[in-house]
Amino acid sequence: MDKEDQELYVIGAGPGDPELITVKAYKILQNARVILYDNLANQELLGIAPVDCEKIYVGKQPYGEYTPQEKIHELIKEKAEEKGKVIRLKGGDPFIFGRGYEEILYARENGIKAFFIPGITSMQAAGFENIPLTHRTVSEGIWALTGTRKDGRLSSDLRLAMQSNSTVVIYMGMKKLKEISETYIREGLGETPAAIIQHATLAKQKSGLGKVKDLPAIAEAGKLTHPSIIIIGEVAGLGT
Repeated sequence: MDKEDQELYVIGAGPGDPELITVKAYKILQNARVILYDNLANQELLGIAPVDCEKIYVGKQPYGEYTPQEKIHELIKEKAEEKGKVIRLKGGDPFIFGRGYEEILYARENGIKAFFIPGITSMQAAGFENIPLTHRTVSEGIWALTGTRKDGRLSSDLRLAMQSNSTVVIYMGMKKLKEISETYIREGLGETPAAIIQHATLAKQKSGLGKVKDLPAIAEAGKLTHPSIIIIGEVAGLGT
């Protein structure tokens, strides 16, 4: 395939419900030649693509088996050279803890034109549990943090976020529930409302509400695991 015909589209698949993708993403999927998709992208979206579209799973199970990022990069280059247009379908929004920008940069470094189409990120799905991310007089903003940094530690920004009058949203934090809870308790903030939402926007969605001091117990009682989003702040108490 000629270089000028090689393209990468990094598309956000949204939080789960296939109807929550953008119209632009839908139209691009209708003409897809090859799709690289992960485990958080609803596979119903693959049905939008033509029957002869090549669909390749490159999933990353949380804390489990995964396709190395280097392998995904290799596939982007290989398939762009072979078929021209490559669709990278990622759960949520690819630019919010999704490594989508890494793939954009890799494509451009290899002479492949790259485009970004945002998706609804999972924290916005809190509304499906009647939890607004902000609410007048209750929350003045949002801190979105990763529960696990590249080195495996809890984000040091959590201590800054918890001092603000803002909602704290933690992605990929289910293995850090005890540490998160203890951090709030040490600062005298253990009574802060909190929620855990798993499989948001899907029929199998479930959640647990309570206080941040009880996050591990909330998860155990509700059999909540990953993929889940953790919401901490007064807004989490509005849904009760």
